Amino acid sequence: MTELDPADPRLEGLVHPGDVVMWGQAAAEPVTLTTALMAQRAAIGRFTAFVGISWSDAVQPAHADCVSFVSYGAGGNNRALARAGCLDVLPCHYSELGRMLGDGSLRVDVLMLQVAPADAQGRHSLSLAGDYLVPALRRARVVIAEVNEQAPASCGPHALAADDIDYVVHSSRPPLEAPAAKAHPDEAGVARNVASLIEDGATLQCGIGSLPEAIVAQLSDRRDLGFHSGAMGDAAAALMQAGVINNARKTVDARISVAGVLMGTRALNRFAHRNPAIEIRGVEYTHSPAVLASIDRLVAINSAIEVDVTGQVNAEVAAGVYVGAVGGAADFLRGACASRGGLPIVALPSRSAGRKLDTIVARLNGPVSTARSDAGIVVTEHGIADLRALSLSQRVQRMIAVAHPEARDALQHEARQLGLA
Repeated sequence: MTELDPADPRLEGLVHPGDVVMWGQAAAEPVTLTTALMAQRAAIGRFTAFVGISWSDAVQPAHADCVSFVSYGAGGNNRALARAGCLDVLPCHYSELGRMLGDGSLRVDVLMLQVAPADAQGRHSLSLAGDYLVPALRRARVVIAEVNEQAPASCGPHALAADDIDYVVHSSRPPLEAPAAKAHPDEAGVARNVASLIEDGATLQCGIGSLPEAIVAQLSDRRDLGFHSGAMGDAAAALMQAGVINNARKTVDARISVAGVLMGTRALNRFAHRNPAIEIRGVEYTHSPAVLASIDRLVAINSAIEVDVTGQVNAEVAAGVYVGAVGGAADFLRGACASRGGLPIVALPSRSAGRKLDTIVARLNGPVSTARSDAGIVVTEHGIADLRALSLSQRVQRMIAVAHPEARDALQHEARQLGLA
């Protein structure tokens, strides 16, 4: 393990022209390294950067002069890349990231990590993310780690020994925190309706964003909830601290909350530090169909940009701009369908914030991110549409009932024109 100068970590020669460079997303981004990488891009020569959700300003559209940007979606500051036309999107189910990295069909040459300081055995926790980094570790030619003195030491099976790391740079900085999300005025109503479906003993999966966090925050009066999700935020940690999420009835990983990545504030990071009740796992586990199906009463809670009257979901494009992702929604919706007593839920306000556009539509204004065959329960502030075992015409009526009241007559008319009602 070779040490790099923290004031000026030289990456030329470590990153080659034509390489694919990958790093941890959101709070797991090794900002010292990503900042240096972008500053040295011209000296390195053109390379590709695979970027997950970005909370830092290390990557900018101007950097596309020497860097080709690829991501599974346009979360966080990646939206600026998408608006500038310099983000190439890999439209895959999140569960496929692990397989593609594992078999080499998705290439990674240089992997950059943020890790916690070594423990007494000389091993470094992956800290804030296992995620797609775990399979990438097995394939990367070069592993460069930023050992951040302020990064929490999370628990899990994937700690790194010194010989797992090729180059290291030391830093001491607060990890990135989740940006403050602007609440939609109707989110409280949506959250109450979703919460009404969740019983004691259920295991939660939550997508990212203000709405899933608002839903989890509604569950403080439940008992013995479990947690298994791609991401964990502050609301889930608060329920763990309150004893609401204790995983006591969980049929897999009893007494343990499982997440691929921690996406919250310093309160979440402090709670996760050396906390054996939270384990950080790789995507091949968090999104595994077999694992999800074996969790009884799995409640999958995901949001969307819009849903059509037959249950097709667009979670990627709004007003012609790529802003979301295929992500793990379909993985978890299918998992919840296969789970004994599971609930596959898509939750969204009936109108978008700002532009006041209807989100329950006759025809999607973007791609089909989740097929209607995977649709389960759609929830808005106006009610709950359980689409399971319903025909197309039956679905239309259920969906119109949860649409915005001012949109219902037009939806009924458009559905007739499409031969659906």
